[in-house]
Parts: sequence; C-alpha cells; structure tokens
Amino acid sequence: MSRNPVRAALTALAALLPVLALGLALTTTTPPAAAAATPVRVMPLGDSITGSPGCWRALLWNRLQSTGHTDVDFVGTLGPQGCGVPYDGDNEGHGGYLATNVANQNLLPGWLAATRPDVVLMHFGTNDVWSNIAPATILAAYSKLVDQMRAANPATTVLVAKIIPMNPASCPECGQRTVALNSLIDGWAAGKTTAASPIVVVDQWTGFSTATDTYDGVHPNAAGDQKMSDRWYPALVAALGRTTPGPTTSPTGGPTASPTVSPSPTTSPSPTTSPSPTAGPTSAPGGCTATWRLAGQWPGGFQGEVTVRNDGTAPIAGWTVRFPLAGGQRISQAWSADVTQSGTTVTARNASWNGALAPAAQTTFGFLAEGAPPSPALTCTAS
Repeated sequence: MSRNPVRAALTALAALLPVLALGLALTTTTPPAAAAATPVRVMPLGDSITGSPGCWRALLWNRLQSTGHTDVDFVGTLGPQGCGVPYDGDNEGHGGYLATNVANQNLLPGWLAATRPDVVLMHFGTNDVWSNIAPATILAAYSKLVDQMRAANPATTVLVAKIIPMNPASCPECGQRTVALNSLIDGWAAGKTTAASPIVVVDQWTGFSTATDTYDGVHPNAAGDQKMSDRWYPALVAALGRTTPGPTTSPTGGPTASPTVSPSPTTSPSPTTSPSPTAGPTSAPGGCTATWRLAGQWPGGFQGEVTVRNDGTAPIAGWTVRFPLAGGQRISQAWSADVTQSGTTVTARNASWNGALAPAAQTTFGFLAEGAPPSPALTCTAS
C-alpha cells in the first residue's frame, strides 16, 4: 500500500484526464444525423398528353433521379399507366378534359387539397383548342387555375407550356388555333407572375413536329415524349432550386380527390356535366377489369371513357373489353383502342402501344357516341 494516499489518488486522476478529454471531444464534435430532406411535390397537370400514358413524365422522373434530384415527389390523384420503366407516375393528366371546364367546374381545388403541390407542370388547352374555344377564354381559365393554386399554396411555382402542335386529319384548323393560343401565353404569364408564385413559360411548341413526334397528329410518340421531357427538365430543375417544400401533413376536412378518368382524344365536344362514375369494374377471366365512366354529355350525344386495369399477378400482353349499348346508341369515334360495334355489342381491343400491362398497371380508352348515356356492364379478357 502507498504511504501517501493523496498522492496516489492525484496520480490516478491525472492518468484519467486525457481519456475524459477525448470522450468530451468526441461528444462535442460528432454532428447529429442529418434529417431527411422534405421532397418537393410536383404536380403534372393537363389532359391525355400528360396522363394517357404521358410517358414524358417517366423520362423526366428518371432523368431527375440520375442527375441527383432525388428529393422530388410527383403527385396527383391519378396513377401511372405503364411506360415500361419504373417511375413515380402520380399525375393529374385527365384524358378528354378541357382547361375551361376544369376551371368552370372548380375541379382543381379538390386535387390540390389531396396532393399539396409545390410546383405545377401545366400542359393544358389542347381539347379547348380542338373545341374552338377562344384563346382569351382559355387564358381566363388559366388565370382561375393559378388563383386556385395560390389559394392552396401561396408559394406555388407554375411552369406553363406553350402546347405542342396539332395536325389531326379531322381538324385542319387546329394547327393555326394552337399558334393563336401560344402567341398569347408569354404576355399572359408576364402579367400574372409574382415574386412569391412565379409563372415560367416552357416552350413545348418550337421544334416539335406532328409528323415525326406524334402518332396521330396530336399525342406524342416516343420521340415526342423525349422532346417534352427535355424541355421540362431545365425549367423544373431551376424551380426545384428556388422552392421550399410545404408542410407534409395532410389537410383535414378538405375536398376529396376527383375520380380517375382515362386518356383522351382531343376531339370531344365540350362536356356540360362533371365526369361521374356510372358502373363499377367487372372482373373477367385473364386478370383484367374494366371500369366505365361518363366523361361528358350534350344534347344527342355523350363521351364515354373506360379504364382497363391488370388485377392479376403476372403481366398481360393485351386485352379485350366488351359491353352492350342496348338503347340505340351508336359510336361515332374512338381513340386509344380498336373499337367496333355490331348491333348492340361493342368490342374494344387494345392499341399497339397500350396492350402490355404489368400487374396493377392500367390504361384507358374513350369514345364519342350518339344517343343517351347508358350504364353498361363491362367484361375484360386479358391475353
């Protein structure tokens, strides 16, 4: 035993001091784990060019991911419709919809409440142009939609497209009508933009060819999808740099989301009623279901839309939907499917580009018909 206990204790304490100092240094210099970044919520908004299947969104999403912009959440009440690659497919691309109808019927606030976007990519107005709606009326609808976005989120960044060209065989005037609308968008945006909620015009029209970049003079093919993605990308990246994501909590008591609708032609007359489901999905052998919707109606006619979904566990290569029209209705035009009518029986087979569906994937087709809207029972057969 030491003859000097005090000296022994001091010696032991001196030996411990470096260890204590090291522990304190580690405690004070080790930073806390970084909190996960809140993703920026981006809403693609428009008609069938955006949503049916709107594969420019898949290209855009994957380019963002590959270039380090991983804190992005595409949002919408509609889900992906294929495109053959994994991507965040949520969107508000409502086939057959007119911007003027969405504004007049106040459909957007419900979608905004359900998704809370920070940035909106809006390519909207093709159906309005086809329906010969005046450019000033379309721009007034744009203004109302922007006002509704700002009411939901005062800091919304809005990217508005000069819409892609149109040259359908059944609407020779549509090309010039598109030019007339696009020529006014820059001036409209300059007068509507604010520091808190900027409006950025994205020129999707220049350099886009209806001959090489669409499959029907209206809807983009693979080359058109790539061009659209390339035009959106720099504008969206710039928007991500100046956007502060909003709160992630969901609103309570807000409007409910609008139900899903299908890809559109841009040929429908302006509907006078809000889309409403008229028949639920009907299962059939092969793993697919088909759901009917009334997209709009007018005296003596209506627009129908059908969503086809693969509810099986394996991919399907094609599908066929059948339903009766027993009230004397006659189909006059269809899109996104090969539709034939024999007596009261309608048969719709997939187009070349939307037959293959992975499990849980869906696609849509639509048609115009004469007569009163029915409530048909649908069957779907997968192949």
